[in-house]
Amino acid sequence: MSKKNIAILTILIAIILDQVIKIYVKTNFVLGEEVEVFSWFKIHFVENNGMAMGFEFGGKGGKLFLTLFRIVAVGAIIYWLAGNIKRKVHNAVIIGISLIFSGAVGNIIDSIFYGVIFDSSEHKVATLFADKPYGELFHGKVVDMFYFPIWSGNLPEWIPFVGGDLFTFFQYIFNPADSYITIGVAILFIFSKQAFPKEDKKSEKKITETSSEI
Repeated sequence: MSKKNIAILTILIAIILDQVIKIYVKTNFVLGEEVEVFSWFKIHFVENNGMAMGFEFGGKGGKLFLTLFRIVAVGAIIYWLAGNIKRKVHNAVIIGISLIFSGAVGNIIDSIFYGVIFDSSEHKVATLFADKPYGELFHGKVVDMFYFPIWSGNLPEWIPFVGGDLFTFFQYIFNPADSYITIGVAILFIFSKQAFPKEDKKSEKKITETSSEI
């Protein structure tokens, strides 16, 4: 299989899977509803207006800025991916960049369209293509659902500032798109010699920082 086809297949599978899971959760769960799969893994439906892992970002204006930033970043990632395909780099690098691209696009879809195709999930299950959607174009909420409370307990008293506080690892709730970005960055780190030749070391730092913002 050509490297271009590997990229296309990775992107299609990743984005479709991301959206299928999000739409299923959105149309079958009430906001805040939780299903325990294992004691350390739960499906917990939340929505956020901001960045990955549920971080918020500056209200309505910040939300629009973040969405536009993601769109610009996606354009840069496409250029980066195309350049690596031409260089015929290791397939793992192509997959890593494709996953980062897929994660960005997956959350962009939520941000742009979900506000105008879904109604609210508060106190009821949302309807797809609702007559009275909850938001407007470019101001949709990102759907998150994966929760891994692997360990929960009080931190040792000797830890500065947070000693004695209740702490949960891993406390953030995220979605498939978020995990794609994390996995993609990890792959590029493992295959950094192939992804970032010596002459591109400055680009390595810049791209990694950009990916973490998506």
